[in-house]
Amino acid sequence: MRYWNSIMFFAVALLLAACASIGSPDGGPYDEDPPVLVKATPVLGATGVQTAKITLEFDENIKLESAFEKVVVSPPQMQMPEIKYAGKKVSVELFDTLRPNTTYSIDFSDAIVDNNEGNPYENFAYVFSTGEQVDTLAVSGTLLNAQDLEPIKGMVVGLHSCLDDSAFNKLPLERVSRTDSRGRFTIKGIAPGKYRVYALADANQNFMFDQKSEAVAYLSDIIEPHAMPAVRPDTVWRDSVTIDTIRFVNYTRFMPDDIMLRAFKVDFTSQYLIKRTRDTHNKITLFFAAENKELPQIEGLGFDFSGAYVLEKSLKNDTLVYWLKDSTLYRNDTLALKLSYRASDVDGNYFDQIDTLYISAKKRWENVQKQQQKKYEEDVKAFMREAKKSPDYDEENPPAFVPKTKLLPVRFSGSATMDVDGTCKFSFDEPLLSVNPDAIHLFKKVDTLWVPMEHIFSQDTANIRKYDLFAEWRPENTYKVVADSAAFKGLYGGISDEFTREISFRSLDEYAVLYVSIAGVGNNGILQLIDASENVVKEEKTVNGRTSFYFIRPGKYYMRLIFDNNGNGKWDTGDYEKGIQPEHVAYYHHALDLRALFEYSQEDWDLGKPLNEQKPLEITKQKPDKERRKMNRNATRNFK
Repeated sequence: MRYWNSIMFFAVALLLAACASIGSPDGGPYDEDPPVLVKATPVLGATGVQTAKITLEFDENIKLESAFEKVVVSPPQMQMPEIKYAGKKVSVELFDTLRPNTTYSIDFSDAIVDNNEGNPYENFAYVFSTGEQVDTLAVSGTLLNAQDLEPIKGMVVGLHSCLDDSAFNKLPLERVSRTDSRGRFTIKGIAPGKYRVYALADANQNFMFDQKSEAVAYLSDIIEPHAMPAVRPDTVWRDSVTIDTIRFVNYTRFMPDDIMLRAFKVDFTSQYLIKRTRDTHNKITLFFAAENKELPQIEGLGFDFSGAYVLEKSLKNDTLVYWLKDSTLYRNDTLALKLSYRASDVDGNYFDQIDTLYISAKKRWENVQKQQQKKYEEDVKAFMREAKKSPDYDEENPPAFVPKTKLLPVRFSGSATMDVDGTCKFSFDEPLLSVNPDAIHLFKKVDTLWVPMEHIFSQDTANIRKYDLFAEWRPENTYKVVADSAAFKGLYGGISDEFTREISFRSLDEYAVLYVSIAGVGNNGILQLIDASENVVKEEKTVNGRTSFYFIRPGKYYMRLIFDNNGNGKWDTGDYEKGIQPEHVAYYHHALDLRALFEYSQEDWDLGKPLNEQKPLEITKQKPDKERRKMNRNATRNFK
């Protein structure tokens, strides 16, 4: 019995020990080491290579991540290489014929990782040469979107030793790289010589700029790659937060390593008629792919179309609305039109295009009339039901039904509380046939009285269905806008009802003021105050490098500067064919937290700051990829 009790005591002790340590068994320290290349066939840096198949073997099982995105072969291959991995090996087979006396590089970036922990074998490039030597020069830099300084990920950057401008259009790039999430690139395996640098969003994968729709960038200067000895600090970490020592390491610096490219798309879209619509019988809309420098010519087939419409145009004439005036015309379910305009092909060649259009309304006119008749009959019945409720109703002499006048809706953009620099606009669903300016009134509230005041009511220059109300608005004042009945008459007979709206303007105490001074800008700057989504809140031109923003609502803002070299009041893209770089853009390096009742002055804008360091990270949409290296995770673990 004593022996049996001892066994039970020992079992219970084991059970309690197990319960005191709940969790999975400790599997030992994390694997924080990247894979190690142990064998390459042909050997790394081999010369006189004739085989197009390469095998790499590592000290542990590996896998490839995002190989299509990250692995770049240079010179670029017209036929896609085959890249495979299995176990500890990676194989690459090139299908293009190997060029004589050429250095090849297969840049894996950080695509090779160990199979278990995903530790990357970083910045690895396999190189070999079909000639007697391996070219070792390299150049690097950054590619940004020219308009907003966003880093561009995955864009091809390459070199041409042929210095003719036409080489970019006719010959594939000779050596290439691809940008990472920061827009950074490094082109390796370069032979000594002079080169031009290009970037290309290569839609058809032929490594040349032969489509105007492709985004491009180019360096105006010719570069000459070279190397020089240099020294850099190397930090040794004791743990994830504590520095052990800083030592200085000799290395070879490849130059230039600060190339800055600004990508843009040429301001070109093939011109053609996208579609035409006729949602209602009285309105025809034509949608074009690009701006019409001249208005298209339109003729009726079998009828006179000239003067039969009111034309509503978009700013670039790429959307044209023809409001038909004659009911005998728009009652036709289908209209045949002859359209003549300047079209273009994908290469930008313009020609005269003539189209015959048969434009049908969505609903047949017969059905529209039936709906109108049904609505009329329902209105008559409703009228008679109400009339019969009256004690004066006479069955033998019932009252006559008078159709209501068609109502023209009036829309007003002014809000109950307005900014001091806000605008008041009227808008309508159709063009107006007439406006009675004497029926539009504006009053200012003085104590308890409404006092009439001067104002201007005029048609908007950009939209024929919008009208502006201008007046000498004052902060902390209340106004009343009144439009009498029939002040507006629509093209199709609608009459406006009486309209009244009260509006109040904010106090100056609710705003901030910002004064900005930028050395070296002069009068050719457009300064934009933008929000976190990069929407333009306010915009002003610089005068001697200075500008001011008034009536700013409290909040967080950022600043963007456009160097308006041609003075047309907007940012302009580049044109490689004409040798024109896009206009420069700069960002103020941090946010502005503006508060009401404060005046701010900014004079520390450093335009010499590198472009890739200007835009604040919080409004940069293309964020850097997260660092995947597992930094000393074992430091916080205890192993027995």
